[in-house]
Amino acid sequence: MNELRGAGVALITPFNTDGTVDYESLGNLIDYQIKEGMDYLVVLGTTGETATLLAEERKQVWEFVAKRVEGRLPLIAGIGGNNTQEIVKQVDQFNIDGYCAILSVSPYYNKPTQEGIYQHYKAISAVSKLPIILYNVPGRTGSNIAPATAIRLATTCDNIIAIKEASGNFAQFSEIMRDKPADFLLISGDDPVTLPMMALGAVGVISVVGNAYPKKMATLVHACSSGDYAAARDIHNTLLKITDLCFVESNPCGVKYILKKQGIIATDAVRLPLVPVGPQTQQAVEKEMDYV
Repeated sequence: MNELRGAGVALITPFNTDGTVDYESLGNLIDYQIKEGMDYLVVLGTTGETATLLAEERKQVWEFVAKRVEGRLPLIAGIGGNNTQEIVKQVDQFNIDGYCAILSVSPYYNKPTQEGIYQHYKAISAVSKLPIILYNVPGRTGSNIAPATAIRLATTCDNIIAIKEASGNFAQFSEIMRDKPADFLLISGDDPVTLPMMALGAVGVISVVGNAYPKKMATLVHACSSGDYAAARDIHNTLLKITDLCFVESNPCGVKYILKKQGIIATDAVRLPLVPVGPQTQQAVEKEMDYV
């Protein structure tokens, strides 16, 4: 899966002020990512506010992105949740045209055991026509995919080929790198730790801040890939504060505000229970944008 090596972006889903999907802005965002050098796109991950999209809306967004991209970049579909039966059904029925892999977040809220997490992904693996990327983000899900569970899935399910890691636990990253099969990929799921994760052996990032600054994020990742960590550090330091501001009032509210200010999308509308960032964060973002 060379398509997963490099800089990927977890696309936001732009909305109109009435709450409907803004496909014109979504098209602008896609073209911007391609022009600025992103390596692949993740469509309807958690950053895409997928949990608040209806099933028909998700289908329309996946199809719109595939048609707009027309093979210019690899596409990954986000399909995950805490109802295993429903996710298995979605994966089984997913129209794979234009897509090369599925990113599936670990079950949230239920707090399954490691055996439950294993069986959840094994059930998805059994029906998927595409390779699967595990997504570990304990801060959102309330549970952790232990390294031993990730390795067990990698060695027993041939189509589970990578993990997007956003646990922030470097001991865990190191354990995965030590024990994983040679062709199993570790991907950063947290922008600020992409550089040190790549130093450990991660192959790239699925980025949030890359929505707004794709060229910088892609350049950082490519510098790490070529061993030029001095150049990567410069970009890392430049992006550090603006990245923090993207998360200060929940993702993707911050990065949507930046994209609106850049003129890439028309509004920074989000769906409840999220709300747009407040005046204090807006001012901080605008100030920091001058330095990025």
